[in-house]
Amino acid sequence: MQATIEKVSALERKLNASLPAQEIDAEIQSRLKRLARDMRMHGFRPGKVPMRLVQQQYGGQVRQEVLRDALQKIFGEAVRQQNLRVAGFPHFEAKPSEAGDQVEFSATFEVYPEVEVGDLSGVAIERPVINPGDDEVAKTIEILRKQRVRYQPVERAAQAGDRITIDYRGLQEGREFEGGSASDHVAVLGEGRLLADFERQVIGLRAGERRTFELTFPEDYHGKEMAGKSAQFEVSVKRVEEPVMPEVDGEFAKQLGITSGDLDKMRADIRANLEREVRRRVQSRVKEQVMRALLENAKLELPNSLVAVEIERLMHGMRQDLAARGLKTEEIPMPREAFEPEARKRVTLGLVVAETVKQHGLQAKPEQIKAVVKEYADSYERPDEVVRWYYQSPERLREVESLVLEDNVVQWALGRAKVVDKAADFDELMGHTK
Repeated sequence: MQATIEKVSALERKLNASLPAQEIDAEIQSRLKRLARDMRMHGFRPGKVPMRLVQQQYGGQVRQEVLRDALQKIFGEAVRQQNLRVAGFPHFEAKPSEAGDQVEFSATFEVYPEVEVGDLSGVAIERPVINPGDDEVAKTIEILRKQRVRYQPVERAAQAGDRITIDYRGLQEGREFEGGSASDHVAVLGEGRLLADFERQVIGLRAGERRTFELTFPEDYHGKEMAGKSAQFEVSVKRVEEPVMPEVDGEFAKQLGITSGDLDKMRADIRANLEREVRRRVQSRVKEQVMRALLENAKLELPNSLVAVEIERLMHGMRQDLAARGLKTEEIPMPREAFEPEARKRVTLGLVVAETVKQHGLQAKPEQIKAVVKEYADSYERPDEVVRWYYQSPERLREVESLVLEDNVVQWALGRAKVVDKAADFDELMGHTK
């Protein structure tokens, strides 16, 4: 066996190898004989099928298997001898042999790049600062009340905040169009699920009333065939219901998991959950800035093979997401170049984070993993069961380990960057609409 590796570019390598054809043929014959011992074929006793027929049926398949195993063995030994870290998957290719007694092939592959993490001393990281108090607890209680709202029928005219049930039919140039008609359609006025001009026509109507009106769709309307066009609508209101929010009492506390109905305990639990959520969101904001700084300051050349693998992963995730929404993925164009920027970003960040961890010994420690699992579990009614659930699955623990590792990198970066604490708005941080 002969094997040499040549440097094609900064990251690309090419393995050229050859091995005696006699060895390949001998291994093929050995495997065919083993197959023949157990082979069954009509007209022959088990193990008595002639080698000619075994060769005819399985010869090609066995040859491919033998060549694949031989190439993988040679490739593995060659990269180990030269201490190369292979990125992605090698591309094997058979080569014409000048000597008939040799089987020759090449394998083109990439190696992992040298990564320069970069200096973060000039980077400014803005860290939001907020301490949830009574006002924030009260705001959260109002949100929880709205989430548990119920509706009761009213005889008055519909107004913003009411839930309505309607039938409607739309015509464009006298013809119905896709999505233009519905029966028993339910919507809450003011939530933005109906076009604003449509809602304005419904407000003021009582149950049993109807109205006909003209409506022009916005230029950016999601239904392209109707964008910017006008249609005639007829709407019939079948039901008007007003919202009724629950009182903040013992029953409300029980709905939130406080079995005793104690309002003080309910507020204490809400405050504790808020503190955890605020801490998580602050960490997320800081992590986002740190990762961006690592990306902007790192120097490395990206292996195209890793980018290609990440593009495939992103495309697969998109297909799964679309399929889960009931869409036919084969009918939706998915050009690879649309995924390339995000793929390059993810691969770069993964390499930079890995190098930072390696250089500075930032691996996740068991006690760190345990602390994160406990923090997750504390937000549930039976935290001990949640902890057991995590530790029953190596895969779930690996996910936690990955998060801890990233947090270690963030803490390392914060020790080198300029951290500026800035008072944050509670609603903005929590993503509440005002």
